[in-house]
Amino acid sequence: MFRSQLPSVEATAVPADAVLLDVRENDEWAAGHAEGALHIPMGEVVARIDELPQSGTVHVVCRVGGRSAQVTQYLIGQGRDAVNVSGGMLDWEAAGRPVVTGDGTDGFVL
Repeated sequence: MFRSQLPSVEATAVPADAVLLDVRENDEWAAGHAEGALHIPMGEVVARIDELPQSGTVHVVCRVGGRSAQVTQYLIGQGRDAVNVSGGMLDWEAAGRPVVTGDGTDGFVL
């Protein structure tokens, strides 16, 4: 299966200054997301790819890792340096990494 061949990283290993692309839906994002993440829902990535940096690694995250794996595969196919955050936001939250809402208050993974 393609996911096992994609570059991936555990949530605990994502650098604090990493470009983190959250591809979850709007309601998931609103409930809670990683502070500083860029939100582009999976269905909008193709149209909004220019919002991503041309260089450097893009860490892609969703709820558990399936959607982000698909987006990671797409980005790599477009010549971008991308890595899937395995375990997604559920592992992010479980690892004690901050999850916030749009106003900066504590959020949760939906």
